[in-house]
Amino acid sequence: MRTRKFSVAQVISAALLATGLPGAARAQISLSTAVALAEKNSPTVHAALAEEQRAAALRGQAKDVYVPNFVLGVSPGYAYGFPLGYPSFFNASSSSLVFSWSQPDYIRAANSGVKSAALALENTEQQVALDASLDYVELDHDLAEIAALDEEKGYTDSLTQIEGDRVRAGVDPRMSELQAELTAAQVDEKRIHLENDADDMRQKIAHLTGLPAEGLTTKSASVPKVDGAWFGGGSDDQTAEKNPGVAAAYANAKAKYYTAFGDEKQNFRPTAAFGAQYALFEKTPGYTEYYRNFQYNNVELGVQLTFPLFDAARRAKARQSEAEAAKAQADADASRDVLSEQTSAMRHALRELAAQQKVNQLQSELAQAQLQTVETQFTNGTGSPNATPVTPKEEQQAHIDEREKYEDVLDANFSLLKVQLDLLRATGQLDTWLRSAVNGPPPAPSPAATHSIQEP
Repeated sequence: MRTRKFSVAQVISAALLATGLPGAARAQISLSTAVALAEKNSPTVHAALAEEQRAAALRGQAKDVYVPNFVLGVSPGYAYGFPLGYPSFFNASSSSLVFSWSQPDYIRAANSGVKSAALALENTEQQVALDASLDYVELDHDLAEIAALDEEKGYTDSLTQIEGDRVRAGVDPRMSELQAELTAAQVDEKRIHLENDADDMRQKIAHLTGLPAEGLTTKSASVPKVDGAWFGGGSDDQTAEKNPGVAAAYANAKAKYYTAFGDEKQNFRPTAAFGAQYALFEKTPGYTEYYRNFQYNNVELGVQLTFPLFDAARRAKARQSEAEAAKAQADADASRDVLSEQTSAMRHALRELAAQQKVNQLQSELAQAQLQTVETQFTNGTGSPNATPVTPKEEQQAHIDEREKYEDVLDANFSLLKVQLDLLRATGQLDTWLRSAVNGPPPAPSPAATHSIQEP
């Protein structure tokens, strides 16, 4: 089974967390550890590995028909009257295929079957890695946004208190207080949604990794950055053909074509088989009366030649195999086209989301600058005797606006990262990206927008 180059210490430490040791109430794991454990525990990976082993066994079966077998038998017994069969006490036989027009094609089919199973295993591992990565980064996003909402909640509570005092003092209408209460309630609603989603992600990661879900947290620094250097050139059709899932489908179609070739050659073409047998006859009462020249040791050697002149069932089987091969080829072509279209759509979505991320980033930076101005004016005054001084209400509102814009950046980063991971999976770069979480990024990356920003 193909394995990733993850640190053994990471897997061991995560396994210790799963045992429920004291002090492990908050199990914090890295992305690479989560993916490694997911691949190790995944039932779908185990099933794909078993399928690869089955394909290897079928290949051995196709090749070993040329190897003579050896069978031993013992038949003790008693005979009365005329013997009904060979009076053998001990016998040994051996047989094998000597020549067949079809068998080389069956071996080629088995080789393609092994290749298809290996590619399917690789594709399954990549899908499990993608699922684990998406769940991990979603949990990481939820935790980051919950922390931002906690800060925003403090500002909304302060704003609600200020508005309540202003309403009771007759400065503001009741509507202003209701608006502040609505903002605070919306923050509570969003936080509940994120808490539920975080719990769902913990449950999914727990099922994937075998770790306890309770208290499971992420390491944001373990998520590598993604930039344009990860998405190389080449057309989407070429990229799709290199995908292990699509390549497995084509290898499967090739195996079925070889099988169809072999089934076709079963008609009108001879086969040769070798056979040998030894028997030790027993001299039981009555045998010498019916066999004039009784002999204990008997040996038989020979080659059997078969000429299939007409076999309707074999001809029908050959047509069936040919149809199955054509269907497998069509399915492989369809999977390539679908993946190519999906890859193209993801590239387009990536451009849109990157533009949206830039907009949100600039809006967040603008809100930060406005907040700094408001705080300065609130502390030191506006510097103009005719200007209206900044009120505590305006200061709290500036804090709330800044947190909302920062949360929009987190959402934009997460939406962009999800599409980036899907595209890394489609282009075959997911493994390299995951290894960079342990070994560092590839050399000389191209400058581009990253998936996250540092909170001010």
